[in-house]
Amino acid sequence: MPASGRRDARFPVVDPATGETFDEAPDQRADELDAVIDRAGRAWPGWRADPAARTTALRAAADAVEAAGDDLARLLTREQGKPLAESHAEVARTAARLRYFADLPPGTRRITDGRPVHSEIRWRSLGPVAAIVPWNFPLQLAAAKFAPALAAGNTVVLKPSPFTPLATRLLGSVLATALPEDVLTVVTGREPLGARLASHPGIRHVTFTGSVPTGRAVAGAAAASLARVTLELGGNDAAVLLDDVEVDRIADRLFWAAFRNCGQVCMAVKRVYAPARLHAEVVEALAQRAKTVPVGPGLDPDTRLGPVNNAPQLTRVEQVTRQALADGARAAAGGHRLDGPGYFFAPTILTDVPPGSPVVTEEQFGPVLPVLPYRSVDEAVEAANGTAFGLGGSVWGTDLDRAEAVADRLECGTAWINHHAELSLAQPFAGAKHSGVGVAGGPWGLYGNLRPFVVHRPREDDEVGRR
Repeated sequence: MPASGRRDARFPVVDPATGETFDEAPDQRADELDAVIDRAGRAWPGWRADPAARTTALRAAADAVEAAGDDLARLLTREQGKPLAESHAEVARTAARLRYFADLPPGTRRITDGRPVHSEIRWRSLGPVAAIVPWNFPLQLAAAKFAPALAAGNTVVLKPSPFTPLATRLLGSVLATALPEDVLTVVTGREPLGARLASHPGIRHVTFTGSVPTGRAVAGAAAASLARVTLELGGNDAAVLLDDVEVDRIADRLFWAAFRNCGQVCMAVKRVYAPARLHAEVVEALAQRAKTVPVGPGLDPDTRLGPVNNAPQLTRVEQVTRQALADGARAAAGGHRLDGPGYFFAPTILTDVPPGSPVVTEEQFGPVLPVLPYRSVDEAVEAANGTAFGLGGSVWGTDLDRAEAVADRLECGTAWINHHAELSLAQPFAGAKHSGVGVAGGPWGLYGNLRPFVVHRPREDDEVGRR
């Protein structure tokens, strides 16, 4: 449940559709965080002791989230900016993840290796877990961290981004109706609150989603107490279009794979590689959609694309776009900030982009997409893999066997064929290279929150034989 802060220690929360403050959140102190973690440690023994009670509580928590769905979705849109339909989908995914992990208990396993002993692997929880969540999917990414941690028998201290604290605080209040006290606590505040949480000696696992530089800092902070870390550090996903692709059939899917949530998705398509003979057709198809997609406040029912979430990120998007244009790129659509209030940037398709431009080599994390031509599949694969990131990638074409063979050459954690950024709750989610450490999702996410405990005992016939 949410921890309370002092009346005189609060920070503003801005509506990205207006650029104006619409509420405040507690800016919690170090001593408040210490008390929260201490209570989480004291709640842990009771929570880990009864797996059946955990299952019941997590199912009830999922029901509670669904019951509060309208309030959660509207508040999420107000502080994050995404269209209300996407906020409802995020709330639904939050509930679904709770329900999935509620019904995924860890099992035991016998080891048979020919020795006269029974060896059994059991699983034990770690203790208090710190979950540090970014602003692009505050609820969904929070659930991706706390649902497996709670199902494993850990307690959780959850810290949302200062840009999106309110829906997470409301979620904490909703979950408090179903979970025992201090099993899940939401803390809010500006730095150094996150750094103190990651380095706190009472925390046994730190799970973080965010940028590579911040991820390195989190790993370093957690190392002080030798806490386990799980890091999801973003991506620069490439979509490789093969020469048999039917552009008109895949253009909508490709566009939304790049522009959903205003491009603020770690595993969104952030670069497109198209065969040289199809390059102009691909650019035109994507540009036509960028020019006509309804852009506006997320609470407007006609909106399909909302604002960039915050002013620093809008500045980042403007900078990489301006640099690309200065490098010789051309905006086939967009390329500029929209007039009026709020953090709106015109959906942008870039062509003639130099391969070394930051909009290609770095993660832009906004509504800007470069489309680059290639002359051979080997060239396209080399370019797709030529990055320090390795989260996801996709291959698009008519011959599925050929597309799968190309996808198998991508250096990333997940490769899709003719779609992108679709995940099942039951599958692992992990990145290669600088895109992350550890695994989320499915049983892998559960066991990432557990440690093995092995019990050896003599076989009964051997024990009897020695008497």
